Amino acid sequence: MKGPIFLHVITKKGAGYKLAEQDPVLYHGPGKFDPSIGIQKSTTPKPPTYTQIFGKWLCDMAQSDRKLVGITPAMREGSGMVEFERRFPSRYFDVGIAEQHAVTFAAGLACEGMKPVVAIYSTFLQRAYDQLIHDVALQNLDVTFALDRAGLVGADGATHAGNYDIAYLRCIPNMVIAAPSNEDECRKLLTTAYHYPGCASVRYPRGVGPGVVADESLDTLEIGKAIVRYSPDESEHKLVILSFGSMCEASLEAGRTLGATVVDMRWVKPIDAELLQRFAEQRYSFVTVEEGCIMGGAGSAVTEHLHAQGFNNAVLQLGLPDEFIDHGDPVLLLKNLGLDAQGIETSIKQHYCELFDRHTNVVRHVAGRAANT
Repeated sequence: MKGPIFLHVITKKGAGYKLAEQDPVLYHGPGKFDPSIGIQKSTTPKPPTYTQIFGKWLCDMAQSDRKLVGITPAMREGSGMVEFERRFPSRYFDVGIAEQHAVTFAAGLACEGMKPVVAIYSTFLQRAYDQLIHDVALQNLDVTFALDRAGLVGADGATHAGNYDIAYLRCIPNMVIAAPSNEDECRKLLTTAYHYPGCASVRYPRGVGPGVVADESLDTLEIGKAIVRYSPDESEHKLVILSFGSMCEASLEAGRTLGATVVDMRWVKPIDAELLQRFAEQRYSFVTVEEGCIMGGAGSAVTEHLHAQGFNNAVLQLGLPDEFIDHGDPVLLLKNLGLDAQGIETSIKQHYCELFDRHTNVVRHVAGRAANT
């Protein structure tokens, strides 16, 4: 047959493997398992994942506000919306694998006074970038984007890794970007973004967080305000680690070892300008840590702001390199990329070697004087 041909094939998910045919959702994106046995569901209670935190928040917020509608591009299970569809079927919209339509559909609903929440993977929002800019941000419509799978995703590999959302979102006018560091912050920042009268996004990683119990309330946090998580004695280094989102726990461990101040930034845009100015005026050196690409990322936002205000403080940016990162265990991937606590500590010591050498010499001098006395 000559000329263009359209072939429509109807497939059966899991065909050829009986266990997958019986439960295609469970076997959609499995990790390693024994094919002869199948996936063994654990009976041990596990802490809630960020996806489950979002799913419960969505139901609670929908109960509180009848204008809320939830939109997913064919990712009901993956985005944690099963319970939402069951409880609020008339306010649940699955548009199929059509991310562009999902975003423009949300824009249309927002124009009519509804409060759409688009639950979408970070990597899939890339498909609707034009609609995000022209249909939502240009009109500054009240749409909330819940960006699941932000950062590395392990077994799903480079196609599903949410490495670029900070870089591709923060350059868009009217967009605000939140990056929670734990489960409770995730819920509060989702509420904050939802009540923000414009386009807002909250990025959160795949899997579980550090185990912070999420408050059941629908409280908000101040937009653009960070929080200091660890502040050492005044005798320690004038070094501050600015952690974004999922990197907070590793940053805290490295900061306590190094005697550095650690800040949970919470927001990529707007950045906490007051906090940055305070540390810059005190001649602190900066380290930014993010589970996203370095180029154009949160660290770039910090550097740009400092330069725009006339500060020349040193800034070390730690994050994902300019390369596609293959699949693998997320913990091991972060370790190999130098984004675990030990890697962050090593990078800081290497980059700011003079600072730590000077501190070591001062300690030795003081210790020597004490010994002589």
